[in-house]
Amino acid sequence: MSKLFSPIQIGGLHLKNRLVAAPMCQYSAVDGVIQPWHWQHLGVLAISGVSVVIVEATGVVPEGRISPGDTGLWDDRQEAAFARLIKDIASYSDTPVGIQLAHAGRKASTHRPWQDKGGPLAPGDGAWTTYAPSPIPFNDGWHTPAALDQAGMDRLVEAFVAAAQRADRAGFALAELHGAHGYLISEFLSPIANHRTDDYGGSLENRMRFPLRIAEAVRAVWPRSKALGMRLNGSDWVEGGITPEETAEVSARLQGLGLDYVHISSGANAARAVMPWKEPGYQVGFAETVKHRCPDLPVIAVGMIAGAHQAEAILDEGKADMIALARALLDDPRWPHHAAETLEAGADAASPWPVQYQRAAGAAWPGRALRDFG
Repeated sequence: MSKLFSPIQIGGLHLKNRLVAAPMCQYSAVDGVIQPWHWQHLGVLAISGVSVVIVEATGVVPEGRISPGDTGLWDDRQEAAFARLIKDIASYSDTPVGIQLAHAGRKASTHRPWQDKGGPLAPGDGAWTTYAPSPIPFNDGWHTPAALDQAGMDRLVEAFVAAAQRADRAGFALAELHGAHGYLISEFLSPIANHRTDDYGGSLENRMRFPLRIAEAVRAVWPRSKALGMRLNGSDWVEGGITPEETAEVSARLQGLGLDYVHISSGANAARAVMPWKEPGYQVGFAETVKHRCPDLPVIAVGMIAGAHQAEAILDEGKADMIALARALLDDPRWPHHAAETLEAGADAASPWPVQYQRAAGAAWPGRALRDFG
């Protein structure tokens, strides 16, 4: 039997298979409110055959957005729009929808990636004050962030809690705290961005104090009938950055607080980092380190996982429990269905093809064999 297409329980959420549509920023919101683009993007993912779709990094406060085009969840309009989206998806798909709650820290206040290469906004572009554990810019020419004081950290804990409560009311089945990619939680965890000398800097115990506060506070309000996790960096890909072993320890502490899973990524905390991002499964080893430290905690692997047999092997070898797909789904929105056929997992292994599309499913579309001649 295919491990990739076997069911799994994540907290209170029963998932049909081990495939996740990873959060993918679209930079297309208006004042934090999702737009028609999000309806089509997330709707396509919901019928792709994955077991759960996670909405992109969503700011818990306006200044926590990466760019002006980021989604947000700090006001009623945003909550109402998400609620409509989830209701619409539920009308044609039984795929649960999750959301990634985020604060971009020192990497906030930027252009969209296709505008000025995603660099920092200038005052005339509507730049805003950014916040971080320490007043260290992400790169030359970037904003110098304001160092968060205790009151600022307290307000952000409250903001994460409020956003989680909005996400629950809107109907999300899963919440993922964004602790990777050099954003605020990741900055606190990494010695690269965190140079504090108080109780929130220095040792790993201190560096994870604020991230654990957020996780504990959200855990207190997020229903046990749903799923709660955190995305983490397994490495910053530079000397002096966070290590896989430290991430494994953070994961163990999150498990102790009652989080249901961790999602292991890497990088983007140091502009000078060189990542082997074109190498297949280049981040899987970090997930494996966490899995060895936390054998009972579900671990999601992500990053250049493009083939069905590759994904199956990661799970068979015990390196992770689930596989998150991003670019693979953008390239082929039927990736899970095609993988189920490749692995001979059975017609029901992935979420069903919509009846409107079944004329193209498997043997119903013999033209698929013609690809070899294309």
